[in-house]
Amino acid sequence: MEILLRCVPIHPLRKTASRILLTHLARYTRLAEVGKLETPKTTGKYDTGQLILHKVFGYRGVILFPWLARVYDRDLNSRKENQETGGTAEVASDSLSNVGKEVKGRTHTFYQVLIDTRDAPYIRAQTEAVTFLGNQESSRSLYAIPGLDYVAHDDIIPYTSVERVPLQHELFDKFLMHNPDKDPPFIAQETLRAWQKKNHPWLELSDVHRETTEGVRVTVIPFYMGSRESQSSAVYWWRYCIRLENLGAQAVQLRERHWRIFSLSGTLETVRGRGVVGQEPVLARHSPAFQYSSHVSLQAPSGHMWGTFRMEREDGYTFDCRIPPFSLESKPDEGSPVAPTAAA
Repeated sequence: MEILLRCVPIHPLRKTASRILLTHLARYTRLAEVGKLETPKTTGKYDTGQLILHKVFGYRGVILFPWLARVYDRDLNSRKENQETGGTAEVASDSLSNVGKEVKGRTHTFYQVLIDTRDAPYIRAQTEAVTFLGNQESSRSLYAIPGLDYVAHDDIIPYTSVERVPLQHELFDKFLMHNPDKDPPFIAQETLRAWQKKNHPWLELSDVHRETTEGVRVTVIPFYMGSRESQSSAVYWWRYCIRLENLGAQAVQLRERHWRIFSLSGTLETVRGRGVVGQEPVLARHSPAFQYSSHVSLQAPSGHMWGTFRMEREDGYTFDCRIPPFSLESKPDEGSPVAPTAAA
């Protein structure tokens, strides 16, 4: 099965019976063949070096290594409660008691992926979403590794390419080596293995939280980043990645955010504001998803976050979309994270 990719803006992704065409709204541009589609795996894992298309965001990428994560899907829990109560169960959206609500986690495979830099400007996801604390103990500065993402197994569309360097990223040839006798024909170099081992505490994906409100699904993935001394106390840092996806037919726009942040020290903070990361993204049929990352710090080793996004449909109807509650848990510090040489 052929796959045709053009070299300029990629979204949205349009499938036909025998090929994939990537177009930019109504404007068609030159297409170039880059490889062939493979059948997505329904069982088992993809290997390091597997070339992929992201099913939602459309970008080209390559798998570095897998993660096993617990996915806490509150939609499954709500459907079960509705069946048990005859459809009368309600979910409190702004209550600390809702944070500890029992949700059974199920194990799913996610992948650390390098994003093709040619596609990065045209996807609705931050390509500098993986950030680290600075190396100095007293530093609050952050540094980012551009073009890294976490991708769920179900969002992978695998393909093959005849090119020795099918993907453009400064770390591609530092992390992977071409080996035509292997399938996929790219294998991990020692640089990748050493970097993964050194940065495992800061890269590790362990918990994923999902909840859907009025056809808008919110997925949250929290990451512990480490702690830094601040005068007489320690400050603990986390980053969290949020993906919003419109599962309905009507376009919807994110207007406001409302966060509640509870710290183990006993403080409860409220944060309100317009949009997210300076944007008020529209989730429409041609671009149904938006993904971003942000950070939070606490003067305690653990806490909780939850909240809502105020959404507005194209017909003017507004509603509060729940952000699933998630825990902020620290880990024993195992040394400072390091960037790969090429990213310094």
